[in-house]
Amino acid sequence: MSKRYLLALALLGLCSCASQQQEQYVLSSPPPEAPAVPQAAPTPIDPSLRAAARQVLLSQVDADNATLRSNAIEALADSDAKDATGPILDGLSDPDPGVRFTACMAVGQLHLSQAHAELLRMHDSDESTVVQIGIRFALHKLGDRRYSHDLEAFSVSPSPEIRGKTALVLGLLGEPSAIGLLKPMLQDPSEPIRVQAAESLWRLGSDDGLQALAGYAISGYPDDAILATLAMAAPRDQRLIGQIRGNLISDFPEVRLATARALGMLGSDEGYTIAVRGTSSLDPRQRFLAALALGAIGRSDAQSKLAPLLKDGNPAVRIGAATAILELRPPAEQEATNG
Repeated sequence: MSKRYLLALALLGLCSCASQQQEQYVLSSPPPEAPAVPQAAPTPIDPSLRAAARQVLLSQVDADNATLRSNAIEALADSDAKDATGPILDGLSDPDPGVRFTACMAVGQLHLSQAHAELLRMHDSDESTVVQIGIRFALHKLGDRRYSHDLEAFSVSPSPEIRGKTALVLGLLGEPSAIGLLKPMLQDPSEPIRVQAAESLWRLGSDDGLQALAGYAISGYPDDAILATLAMAAPRDQRLIGQIRGNLISDFPEVRLATARALGMLGSDEGYTIAVRGTSSLDPRQRFLAALALGAIGRSDAQSKLAPLLKDGNPAVRIGAATAILELRPPAEQEATNG
């Protein structure tokens, strides 16, 4: 689950509400080649900025919007287990099933054994099938595998949402035995589920998943290209840098920003300039994706670009900026990585 690309996709729709008069994606004139990237400036991490980022995430845990609550919990879980534990445990009783699902996933990610009894209670009482999927993920990660086999039935549910969440969880469980359940899902009637199944297969080491993702990444549909490009990078296989970098000159700014993030996940800062430019976009979707790209790239000299976004008028952008700031690495770590 760590740094799941789904954070970006879950908020893209929310951000797009800022301008309902525009098309969801607008073609732009990409540069003939990716812009040059300046050498990283050795900038110390500002502890006050990191503290402000944590406060932004903590403030959104109680947001009126369930998507914001969910993504704040996810971001905290990925960045600071100490700050995250309370919100995660509280999230298990959130009125929104999506938040409860996220909390269950975070419990499993962080191995919060103190939630075991509550998970069993939820297993017996929670009426949301989505939440039941998350419960099984969390219990499995805690070593309680009594109910894991139920995921097989969920994978063929009539509900696309259930199939999609199941495909996600099967990949994150890290069990190669799930490959047999995921391969038929590559033929699912729903394209997002097919992409998710391909991502999970690739996480589990299946080249069938990678082959499918490569096709989606070069499709003319930006949603598919964003999903697939980030999914290709999810296992952190640096051999794919050359295959992924082509989308840095996509016709769609959102795809270019997602590609910058994917390259950052693979240890490359080739999309740094694209991400920096995106932080000043008028479109909140692009500012959000730019922030996440800078976080994945990890250069500490991005702090000056991310700091203003902590006060952005769009709450999703604030979450993205806070998430990114907590991902930035000190100069010494950057040099060690590059070396």
